[in-house]
Amino acid sequence: MDQAFEKRKKVIYDFICDDFYVPMKAKEIAAVLQVSKEDREALRLVLEALVEEGKITLSKRGKYSKGKPRVLTGTFQANARGFGFVLPDAEGEEDLFIPEECKNGAFQGDQVEVLVTGYKEGGRREGKILQILSHGIVHVVGLYQKSKGFGFVLPDDAHVEQDIFVAEADSKGANDGDKVVVELTSYGDGADEKQKKNGRVRRPKRPEGKVVEILGKAGEPGVDILSIIKAYDLPLDFPEKVKNQAERVPDAISEADRAGRMDLRMLQMVTIDGEDAKDLDDAVSLEMDGENYKLGVHIADVANYVQENSALDREALKRGTSVYLVDRVIPMLPTRLSNGICSLNAKEDRLALSCLMTVNPKGEVIDHQIAETVICVNERMTYTSVAKILEEKDPEECQKYETLVPMFEQMAKLSAILRESRKKRGSIDFDFPETKVILDENGKPVELKAYDRNVATKLIEDFMLLANETVAEEYFWREVPFVYRNHEAPDEEKIKSLSTFINNFGFHIHVGNQEVKPKEVQKLLAKIEDTPQEAMICRLALRSMKRAGYTPENLGHFGLAAKYYTHFTSPIRRYPDLQIHRIIKDVLRGRMKEEKAAHYEAILPEVTKHASETERRADEAERETIKLKKTEYMQQHLGEVYEGVISGVTRWGAYVELPNTVEGLVHVSNMMDDHYEYVEDSYEMVGEHTGKTYRLGQPVKIKVLSVDKLSRTIDFTFFEESEE
Repeated sequence: MDQAFEKRKKVIYDFICDDFYVPMKAKEIAAVLQVSKEDREALRLVLEALVEEGKITLSKRGKYSKGKPRVLTGTFQANARGFGFVLPDAEGEEDLFIPEECKNGAFQGDQVEVLVTGYKEGGRREGKILQILSHGIVHVVGLYQKSKGFGFVLPDDAHVEQDIFVAEADSKGANDGDKVVVELTSYGDGADEKQKKNGRVRRPKRPEGKVVEILGKAGEPGVDILSIIKAYDLPLDFPEKVKNQAERVPDAISEADRAGRMDLRMLQMVTIDGEDAKDLDDAVSLEMDGENYKLGVHIADVANYVQENSALDREALKRGTSVYLVDRVIPMLPTRLSNGICSLNAKEDRLALSCLMTVNPKGEVIDHQIAETVICVNERMTYTSVAKILEEKDPEECQKYETLVPMFEQMAKLSAILRESRKKRGSIDFDFPETKVILDENGKPVELKAYDRNVATKLIEDFMLLANETVAEEYFWREVPFVYRNHEAPDEEKIKSLSTFINNFGFHIHVGNQEVKPKEVQKLLAKIEDTPQEAMICRLALRSMKRAGYTPENLGHFGLAAKYYTHFTSPIRRYPDLQIHRIIKDVLRGRMKEEKAAHYEAILPEVTKHASETERRADEAERETIKLKKTEYMQQHLGEVYEGVISGVTRWGAYVELPNTVEGLVHVSNMMDDHYEYVEDSYEMVGEHTGKTYRLGQPVKIKVLSVDKLSRTIDFTFFEESEE
């Protein structure tokens, strides 16, 4: 059998090498070689083997051809179900699906070399891992389970598929049920590859490690969040050298600091932030000049206090961003700076970098100036207070801030103009409710609610967007090294999938010249507004988008439909903004000579890459802490009944979203009144005997069934009125 198979392989391979001038489908190869119907299956197996070996390639259209095998490098992302993905290093390369049998022992986070083996069902690109270049994960956080003479760590991260063996001597005295950090000393040899030895199946070797830190008992206050902090390798404290440098920063600005700066202390200006914000890095001012608006966006001049390559700067670069978790903020800069001299506190002189814009009634910036300034904020306002003035006309608030009310009213008018202007050009507004978690003094969640986006939050958002665009455009045309915030157009395949999905509900998205325009996505969102499918389609549209990131090249911002965009407005909490401020100050002071430009060109590729990575890490850590607190909150409400809306339907059940933003799964095994079948075309579950239907957007009542804090998932069951 094996000899016959190898013989067939040689015949086909020789044919491919000698006569394979154009790509051909399997049936075309069968016709040329006059393969009988009985041998078609053998031909298919041979072709698959040759693809696997990299001797031929398989296209998306199912055509086989000669060509050098494509080998890429990338990062391996494991999946709890056994398979995985490789995220290629090269820009523009699609992720590769890695079947379980092709992982070659790869571990979550490994840097690997992967062979592109072809395209399988649905045009999905697949690969086989050839070798592991380096391990990406050194430490794993998990639950320690003690046994006699040894122990195991059950990883919190579902991507780490196996428990980690810990010898008793390496346990650091950990007790059963402790949350620990374990350092990997061996990565095993791949649980997915059972190797035959002497005719017997050998059990794969498990990963091994040693406990390096005991975080506390699982379930104790604060241990859950600390576990996530450690899992994402977030820095908790600042090095002594950084603290010492921060202590030497002055508490107030001096006359020498004011020298050579534009003095804007006479301008009426405010900060507008959340009630609990302490690092106030942006202030706004507005005056009228005839029918034009003179808008000032004033940003804390952090670069004045954080010198390039100082201990403060190196630590800020390493952190990349401040991280906002449910119970704490992990700041990019020490609080002495972020809450002190760099915070635009009311009634105190501060140094700023100001973007002064003249905006006409159409929302166009007809003139602008970027300058180093001295400012003094009149009032520290909150979103709630400004919304009371503008939306509710609250008499008490209006009287309290009587001198500022006319400015707020003009700001609201300008905000509406800017928003309409962005809408006309096609800017996309994914207005998803973010979750605000209210904790008690022990870190226990007592309330979940959606963040309120009111007129004040939108006003600040509009002004910051305008300043970011204005700064980006000026420095693009100055042709100096710079940092841009880019958002590329979505992949054609993802948009096609979205188009296919929404067609089931009678919606359409126009794709012209193999690409979609942001205005088309905007039109789609307008069409689905207030429909039962709105939440689901919005999520799918968002997932179809590429992730925004930082680069030294200007690629435009798809979501905002902007040709030029950057992040200029938050140097206290984002390193790219701080880097941009340095560049602007060098230009303003005439220091952007050839040598300085060459310096920035050399460092910016790595700075922007690292900033994008730390931003992603921060986002993921924040999401995990919110998911954790959601499960913890719902654990207090087991058996309770809620009203919700079906937000997703799959073959394994229906997802239901509650008004407090919690989403849970009603698994098919918990739909007890009938046997339900998933109807893929209409995205609904239909009862075989009763004909009862559950579909997207349908209001339902659910009962909270169970909660799994480890996987951070919540199970519901549908609740019938008759059960009451």
